[in-house]
Amino acid sequence: MSKKMPITVAYGDGIGPEIMTPTLEILDAAGAEFDIETITIGEEMFKKGVMNGIDDSAWDSLFRTDAFLKAPITTPQGGGFKSLNVTVRKTMRMFANVRPCVSYHPFVKTTQPNMDMVIFRENEEDLYAGIEHRQTANVYQCLKLISETGSEKIIRYAFEYARSAGRKKVSCISKDNIMKMADGLFHRTFDRVAKDYPDLETDHWIVDIGAARIASRPEVFDVVVTENLYGDIISDIAAEVSGSVGLGGSSNIGEHGAMFEAIHGSAPDIAGQGIANPSGLIHGAILMLQHIGQGQVAEKIHNAWLKTIEDGVHTGDIYKEETSKHKVGTQDFAKALMERLGEKPEKFKPVSYGKASKKIELPKISLPKAADRKLVGVDIFVNWNESADANKLGDALSKTAVEGLKLEVISTKGLMMWPGSVNPVCESDHWCCRFTATGDNITHDHIIQQIQAVQGAGFDFVKTENLYHFGDQRGYSLAQGQ
Repeated sequence: MSKKMPITVAYGDGIGPEIMTPTLEILDAAGAEFDIETITIGEEMFKKGVMNGIDDSAWDSLFRTDAFLKAPITTPQGGGFKSLNVTVRKTMRMFANVRPCVSYHPFVKTTQPNMDMVIFRENEEDLYAGIEHRQTANVYQCLKLISETGSEKIIRYAFEYARSAGRKKVSCISKDNIMKMADGLFHRTFDRVAKDYPDLETDHWIVDIGAARIASRPEVFDVVVTENLYGDIISDIAAEVSGSVGLGGSSNIGEHGAMFEAIHGSAPDIAGQGIANPSGLIHGAILMLQHIGQGQVAEKIHNAWLKTIEDGVHTGDIYKEETSKHKVGTQDFAKALMERLGEKPEKFKPVSYGKASKKIELPKISLPKAADRKLVGVDIFVNWNESADANKLGDALSKTAVEGLKLEVISTKGLMMWPGSVNPVCESDHWCCRFTATGDNITHDHIIQQIQAVQGAGFDFVKTENLYHFGDQRGYSLAQGQ
């Protein structure tokens, strides 16, 4: 007898235990085969003073097992408490958030009855790296980090999924008309990877019009791949217009594990009432079954769920008199689903996972080759609010330029203020002062000397950023208006 696959289960907070119990009953009734390790995370651990909501024994389980089925947890509001979801995703290197978004018209009210897309969201980078600084009394900074390797992993994973699931098209969403370097890298990587999948259609959307189109005409999308922040926003847009956030599940796939969950929260306001809809966690479990190679079980549960919905057995959140026949609570919904195991829907298209039930394996993605990098200057950010006139600052800082460097431009919030601005007056205390090389050879010693000269002239520098050329490509943006 083969050894059963181990999985980790967390019952969560709020309605978590109420929806996890029937979900596990459904998995067992459908013939899923695994051994469960139960861990305690979330609110109970926060109350014990564990600031990230998870202790060492739980980590041991997560790294030992093949998958993590997690009910919603509650993160306390207030300083010091980090999001447990983000902690798990980043620690387990879960680079891909995968969220199917489907409309269940006419049984679930929706403005978009033809929606059927899967959104792949990069999970580790972008603004969600969480690197923030306060630099002056007025200005805070949040760093957006995009890497070629991180972009390729999520993009290639989306293409592999599309091919295995029989999807036809992969769409990239970015904002590379504005963030030409960071988002430009994501778009260029998408175009490069797409060449390996000539059987799939591709297109690219700027995020603002892409998000609008998801809300108004989602049927033009099939598989969507995007960065972290954009993915967070558009996946919620898609879930909302599909009819109910409460029905959606998601997976987080990584190098050291995979986490499966409902997309909704712990809903403490209805906890203990037995009315919560377990569908989101059920769909998370269906994704888990596909990931661990039990696609036939996933197919059986999914088809039974569709049959339950089209038979009009609905929890209160989606109940409506026109299409609902039976208003049920959490346990009765699960019971109705289990009674339909082995049946297929008649009005919805039955699901068939096929190759999509196999775990997707990516090739090793290596760092790009070392580039020919040349130091050409430095941006020195100064905290200065003595005058609103950038000309005064430019005149003073020009005199600090050391041999080999010159003050080229001063900007604030990306807008050029010196030299030659038509409006050099600005209420700001955060100024980017760019010193660039006057010749071909400068070193870090020049940069250090320039910083010391700026400090010696009485200016408070709060940040520096070296400027490089990579081959014949400029490795930094110009100021607006430069």
